[in-house]
Amino acid sequence: MNLRGKACIVGIAETPHKRNWPGRTMYGLCAEVAAEAIADAGLRREDIDGLITFGSNVYPSTMAEYTGIKPIHFASQVGLMGSTSGVALTVAAAMVEAGIANYILFVAGGARDSENKETFDRPSQMAGAMSEFISPFGPAAGANTNYGMLYSRHMYEYGTKPEQFAKFAVNQRFNAGKNPLAAMRDPITVDDVLNSRYVNEPIHLLECVMPAAGAIAFIVTTAERARALKQPAVYLLGTGISQGVEQSWMTPNFTTIPTAISAPRALEMAGYSFNDMQFAEFYDCYTILVAASLEDAGLCRKGEIGDWIDSNDSTYQGNFPINTDGGQLSAGQLNGTGASGCQQLVESVRQLRGQAGERQVAKHDLCIANFNGGSPSNECTVVLGTAAAL
Repeated sequence: MNLRGKACIVGIAETPHKRNWPGRTMYGLCAEVAAEAIADAGLRREDIDGLITFGSNVYPSTMAEYTGIKPIHFASQVGLMGSTSGVALTVAAAMVEAGIANYILFVAGGARDSENKETFDRPSQMAGAMSEFISPFGPAAGANTNYGMLYSRHMYEYGTKPEQFAKFAVNQRFNAGKNPLAAMRDPITVDDVLNSRYVNEPIHLLECVMPAAGAIAFIVTTAERARALKQPAVYLLGTGISQGVEQSWMTPNFTTIPTAISAPRALEMAGYSFNDMQFAEFYDCYTILVAASLEDAGLCRKGEIGDWIDSNDSTYQGNFPINTDGGQLSAGQLNGTGASGCQQLVESVRQLRGQAGERQVAKHDLCIANFNGGSPSNECTVVLGTAAAL
């Protein structure tokens, strides 16, 4: 199925990102953004007839009852970690284009409240392939080991320098300074990044995300229905999804990740090349991931991202803006909630609408957004555009 121009994002909402949100629950935060996204689209709660929730333990029925939504035509869960929102957008677009539902809401979030068992309890690592063969001395926090090895290998193969990776964090923090929803807004320098402690050598603390609390939502409908709503329509022009292996360091070509498959597919459907893109919103749980993903998407040739960041400006006011809200590195990652990566999608919509305030990019008719499911294993890339890009 070719989804080019068939579906639009018509409503968005996002809470501030906080280290934790005592006294709030996942369902409460999700209900808040659901209501805001519906209002943003100019719809009523009764109009929503489809619902997608995140993960494997957040049932659409429970979320629907809590929010008062009746998804009588479509309901599903999507649980692909950081690529959840991109895959959910693709699923929603296919469903509305097929006539199965009219307006589909995706909502995700978490409170990170220590009293809130739904977001803090985690099962202990059980015996299996992971504990016996992959991490026999215990797992590292997050995905630090896999990304640490990717970082080291990239430097070994291509001569990339830590100072160059650090520039991504510095530029994104500059962008976050103009984002009132960001958790971290104070400026940082390359020296600040390189002098921060290692979390898993060679990755420094300021090169990896901080888990954050909050919620996020978006609404998808057909292009025809979108024309009658109050917000400028943001069209899905292309999408690509690719599944890699669980442990990326086992792949023969370690520095190439599934973006090399998902991005060309999305661009082909959209009918554009990467050079046509005006800005990018790329999943950035670590500086090495956003750097490697941009290479594989086509920003530059493999191994040249270090030279690219040295000679280009990736801030919102630069020649090619990247992660204009600060990305997850500075806005904070809505970690473990299915919402990680969703901010890249919502920020893309803001920019394409021309509603990003002080951090609005100059050219905003075409955007490429990327979502990563960890280590990195599964990927989704989408191309979004305004009516002028059709």
